[in-house]
Amino acid sequence: MKILYINALYDPYIAGGAEISLKLIVEGMQARGHEVVVLSMAPEPGMRVDWVNGVKVYRAGLRNGYWPFTNDRPLKLRRLLWHLRDAYNSAMGRYVREVLQQEKPSVVSCHNLVGWSIAAWDEIHRARIPVVQVLHDMYLLSPDSTLFNEGGRSLFQELMRRLLRRRHIRKSHTVGAVVGISRSVLERFTVQGYFRDVPQYVVHNARVIPDVGKPHLREEGQSLKVGYIGTLSVAKGVAWLIRQFKASGIEGDLRIAGGGKEEDLAYFRQLAGDDKRICFVGYVNSGNFYATIDVLVVPSIWEEPLGMVAVEGLANNLPVIASNRGGLRETVAEGINGMLCDPDRPDSLGEALVTLWRDVTRYNRLAAGARSSVSKYLSVERMVTEYEHVLQTLTTDHADA
Repeated sequence: MKILYINALYDPYIAGGAEISLKLIVEGMQARGHEVVVLSMAPEPGMRVDWVNGVKVYRAGLRNGYWPFTNDRPLKLRRLLWHLRDAYNSAMGRYVREVLQQEKPSVVSCHNLVGWSIAAWDEIHRARIPVVQVLHDMYLLSPDSTLFNEGGRSLFQELMRRLLRRRHIRKSHTVGAVVGISRSVLERFTVQGYFRDVPQYVVHNARVIPDVGKPHLREEGQSLKVGYIGTLSVAKGVAWLIRQFKASGIEGDLRIAGGGKEEDLAYFRQLAGDDKRICFVGYVNSGNFYATIDVLVVPSIWEEPLGMVAVEGLANNLPVIASNRGGLRETVAEGINGMLCDPDRPDSLGEALVTLWRDVTRYNRLAAGARSSVSKYLSVERMVTEYEHVLQTLTTDHADA
């Protein structure tokens, strides 16, 4: 097969887990003898070609008001204008058309279409090439890609969401197949009427995470080193974690790694106040960070599509306390490798922290089973094989139609 992959970004430009997973998929398919090409975006105008580990990568200049992949937050009117154009960006569709004509792929695998818009689907259909859509987030449901609003959506916000996604449901029925990176994210779309009569698959992401050896076991009376790593935002539950850690009264410290928008960072620092047990360590090597903590907390308030950070923590022999939202329920199992807490019952997070601090026997049992519980997520071969099956099935069915 000759496969064209379309995504907002591609290595070395990484915005999140989608780009990490995509690179593993692309290089894995290339290693199996398939011809692969990537179409991604860049802030500079025009289109250029790069080569990344032997993979041909087109980088097309985004034709919209600003480059969204920064920690800057434009004014509301500017964001609204950006999303209005992104609802259907014909200018970006022309890039897709150009690459399709030049490369003539046998199948197209679309991933995050933010910036590209569903104009990409139309160009692929015009070229009579089968297409699979991979769901990494909620972008096709909502312009903010999360469907999260801390105070609830106003009537205006909901009307704008429906306006900006008014044609997405109908056009989703025309793709050849759809893949969710979790059952949770796929169901979020199907219950809204997306991808009707389209073959559906779930392919969990995978990561290459070295085995760090035996888990560190705690002893009675030891303090608890709590960690968070990732984007620092309200949707990720950082404020909830800070409040609950302060109120829990446990002996230990909280280390918060990662970055975010300046106004969010200022808010979280204000919440932490002068509590010396809470430390913001900024961007760090994740492997090194996991070695400094006893338990990882993934307190997302929004519906995480999968939550690979939980997998990373578990693969590093750490029990994980996670929100019982979205795809996190597919990786963190109560009593097996961690504990689930409920954002609708805020104190459940503090209770989980106290439990793992006081109950050393329970902590050690969860730590001992952590890595083995996520073994399927540590197999890139498994992930590549499953995507290969989806694409081969789609191209065979398309040829027979």
